Amino acid sequence: MRIVVAGSSGFLGSHLVAHLVAEGHSVTRLVRHESRGDAHPSAPRVKSTAVTWDPYAAHLDQSVIDGADVVVNLAGAPLIGNPHSKKWAAALVNSRVTTTRFLADRIAASHTSGAGSPAYLAGNGISVYGDRGDEPVDEAHEADGTTLLAGVTRLWEDAAAPAAAAGARVAVLRTAPVISSHAAPLKPMLLPFRLGLGARLGTGSQFFPLISLRDWLGGVAHLAAHPDASGPFNLCCPDTPTNAEFTYALSAALGRNARLSVPRVVIERAAGPMAPEVLGSLRAEPRALMESGYDFADRDVRDVIAAALG
Repeated sequence: MRIVVAGSSGFLGSHLVAHLVAEGHSVTRLVRHESRGDAHPSAPRVKSTAVTWDPYAAHLDQSVIDGADVVVNLAGAPLIGNPHSKKWAAALVNSRVTTTRFLADRIAASHTSGAGSPAYLAGNGISVYGDRGDEPVDEAHEADGTTLLAGVTRLWEDAAAPAAAAGARVAVLRTAPVISSHAAPLKPMLLPFRLGLGARLGTGSQFFPLISLRDWLGGVAHLAAHPDASGPFNLCCPDTPTNAEFTYALSAALGRNARLSVPRVVIERAAGPMAPEVLGSLRAEPRALMESGYDFADRDVRDVIAAALG
């Protein structure tokens, strides 16, 4: 297939490009600056075509979209930042909504003109459901969370609507934290955990959805190739752990014990509006992805951590 990837220089985008090329697909990377289109240092180097674009100035050669079978959007400002900064929060929303809407409009134009029929895989986040306690949550549940990231993800998802309205196949990638030793959230945890300073957050009873890098890549490639895959998809491992289970599993994998905890009040003061994302509970299930035929390599927290450290 001919696949266009926006956000191709980030951690997930770089690895996705390499994965798709290894599967034999022809990949075009959308880059803001030709000289800054390098891959993440941890991703394999592969041959792909780079095309410049500027979603904020509505600049992209329409023929790039018309010639694609699938468009994947992973572009957006980093989630890591100052949670007390209004500028950071605004960039978080603007970057995701602008890029998603721009590509959705271009895909819609391609469909309505008859020039092409690319599917749209629109990046998104699992936070859209908000805090659900210990209730199992699949794609049939309402995306009505009230946290900061839940609001961001709803606007992000809504921005893909023009492509769906024009008749394009749209799959929304509701991605859980991807666990890899080369990127957050795991990478900054490794040193303290190796020093025996791993700690559960609050009570640790909150469910913490996650997914291994290889299952995220496999799941996205599966959705790209699956002609009937549309709507939202939870990209998370089938057996969601609690924060305490994750803490103990990571500590055990590193040969350490986990006896510490970070009090709730400390997290609330330090994380500000992002505290509900850390302390909230989401027992997510990837029902739609499994029903579409995807077979997970890493089904629980031990599998995910072993894959990340291996």
